[in-house]
Amino acid sequence: MIAGAAVPGPDGRLRCPWALSTADYVSYHDDEWGRPVHGDDALYERLSLEAFQSGLSWITILRRRPGFRAAFADFRIEKVAAFTDEDRDRLLADPGIIRNRSKIDATMANAKILAEWGPGELDALIWSHAPEPGACPAPKTIADVQAVTPESTALSKALKKRGLRFIGPTTAYALMQACGLVDDHLETCVARRIL
Repeated sequence: MIAGAAVPGPDGRLRCPWALSTADYVSYHDDEWGRPVHGDDALYERLSLEAFQSGLSWITILRRRPGFRAAFADFRIEKVAAFTDEDRDRLLADPGIIRNRSKIDATMANAKILAEWGPGELDALIWSHAPEPGACPAPKTIADVQAVTPESTALSKALKKRGLRFIGPTTAYALMQACGLVDDHLETCVARRIL
């Protein structure tokens, strides 16, 4: 077996190795990660969760996602944009989320900015940074998966230019992976899309 290559899961099907590191990851890997996500609220949720993930493992965020959704009004931009200082205090005391003041403040500030955008504008901006289908070769091993790309750097710059916070190139690339702008499932992974 090649180090970092797809490995058989409990059902015998090959998956990216990270998907088998904990039971919680299997359905996320198979059914969500790398699948196209559209819609401003849905992308705002992913953008926010990726920001909260900075410096932590994704499993920490995934396990708290229901708490985040409850705390942040299902990441409906208009609702979060109306949050007040009292809401910030509530969030800072909520054990169901990551209680990091900078990340909470960024999530609230980003909603206020996005509430001023037109419908579909966040979706269009993010998806305008997707590489052409088939432009990136399928990774054979985890070592072939990049952490930053020219597209993620450009996306980060575009979002920051519009005033959004907590979205560096690495976070932007994680967003691109999670939302299907790129397909970084390994070449032999059962979840890899056929393009």
